[in-house]
Amino acid sequence: MSCRSVKNHNEQITKLHGVADIHEDIDKAYSQLKRHHPKLYQYTSKEVLDFKFDSLKRSIDTPMDSRAFYKRLAPVVAQVKQGHISLGSANKWYTKKERKQLLKRKLEFYALDFEYLDNKLWVKNTRGKDSTLVGCEMLKINDDLVSDLITVYKTRFASDGYNNTLHDRYVGRHFSSFYYKDKGYVDSLKVAFKNKDSLFIKTFKRIQKKETSKKQDSTKIKKRIKRTSKEKKASRLAFKKKRKFNRRHGYIKKNKEYTRNFCFVGTDKSIAYMKLRSFTNGNYKRFYKGSFAKLDSAKTKNLILDLRDNGGGRIAEIDYLYSYLATKKYKFIEDSEVNSRIPFLKFLMSNTTPNTIKVLSGIVSPIIVVQNLMRTRKRNGKLYYRFRQTKIKAPKPLHFTGNIYVLINGNSFSASSLISTHLKATKRAIFVGEETGGAYNGTVAGIYKMYELPNTKLKIRMGMMQIEAPQKQYPDGYGVMPDIEILPTIIDRNLKKDPEFDWVLKDIKSRR
Repeated sequence: MSCRSVKNHNEQITKLHGVADIHEDIDKAYSQLKRHHPKLYQYTSKEVLDFKFDSLKRSIDTPMDSRAFYKRLAPVVAQVKQGHISLGSANKWYTKKERKQLLKRKLEFYALDFEYLDNKLWVKNTRGKDSTLVGCEMLKINDDLVSDLITVYKTRFASDGYNNTLHDRYVGRHFSSFYYKDKGYVDSLKVAFKNKDSLFIKTFKRIQKKETSKKQDSTKIKKRIKRTSKEKKASRLAFKKKRKFNRRHGYIKKNKEYTRNFCFVGTDKSIAYMKLRSFTNGNYKRFYKGSFAKLDSAKTKNLILDLRDNGGGRIAEIDYLYSYLATKKYKFIEDSEVNSRIPFLKFLMSNTTPNTIKVLSGIVSPIIVVQNLMRTRKRNGKLYYRFRQTKIKAPKPLHFTGNIYVLINGNSFSASSLISTHLKATKRAIFVGEETGGAYNGTVAGIYKMYELPNTKLKIRMGMMQIEAPQKQYPDGYGVMPDIEILPTIIDRNLKKDPEFDWVLKDIKSRR
């Protein structure tokens, strides 16, 4: 049954869909947006969006496959200008046997991390072995100019509102994903690079991953040293300690790095640095509680909060973090505008939800419905859902009272923009970097509806709740602006300089 399902899916996305089927999917996509998205016309008027979707229908008069349709529909969906709306490409499915074989091979191109600076795409880092590519500019992939690919990929996603900083940062950081959506599975790539004034071409092929041999040379087998009970206990304690540390700091196994990092700058502990890559994983309460206890004990005067490349995450986490940064009572978010009195049930009963989850949701649906109805209220003709974070709270007893510097860039999005709004509005921090990709006035997120179009099998994702702070700025549609604008360059990267961080240290020194 599983193999048959894979075969049917692959046939569905590769065959040519009739014009009527394509038009039906366009109507379905727009209908789902109108039904579930509470701020659909916040940045683009209804008249303009109606025209965009109607124009797309009129322009499609020949059959096409799902991948070709994705390339036509994605730019229209992006015109909503809501960053949490996304359209997934129709990718091929594989059987369990095929996946097992694929996992044995890798294309080292996807081990490269990119950054888009100075209108060029650079290799920022590599998780492979060839470190010589770091700092090189990528010019061409097969027959496609990278500059042309970047221009196209930027049309397939949106930031919140009208700012453009997210586009440059996001397209660089996720270039490999965009390329895969565009081209699909490939066995080799011919890539042209530029290093200073020299041009060279590197061919990436799928290679076999090295496997450790199960057979061992008997002459090299070391005799197992029998440990004492005391040594075994010490080993178990060390393992538990490491596991707790990883959970507290949000360890990311793939990149071998931590989501949350904290350290003091210098020996006098007057400056602390907290780097937060996201708000999505790990035991955040223990991390923040421990970090701010250290700040209080050391009587630290300055805190550098690094939110660059932080794509967001849990509202509960940023609310908890802000309770250590605020100096007076606060209300973290307003009631969230929604389009349904039972938003969580709508979320669970999407056509992409596995049947087992639907059955379980159906069983507990009376509880979900009652909870949703108790938290949903109608006001001025609109529905609002109340989170726990709408209550007025006092700062934590060990809240930080010193100077705060916040580092931001275009990839500071969603939750990282929301906490930045609070710090900016209350003049609690000095912001250094560039405008955030997330909007100052909030975003539509919270929970998401994932809907699969019936014919082309493309999946459209949309937020269902307007999440916003009490503070607002006008005009609407822009991110949190830096007090000191600093844009990094490729020269800074090659010299391993961090101009935003360096400026903060210099400012702290001058204030002393």
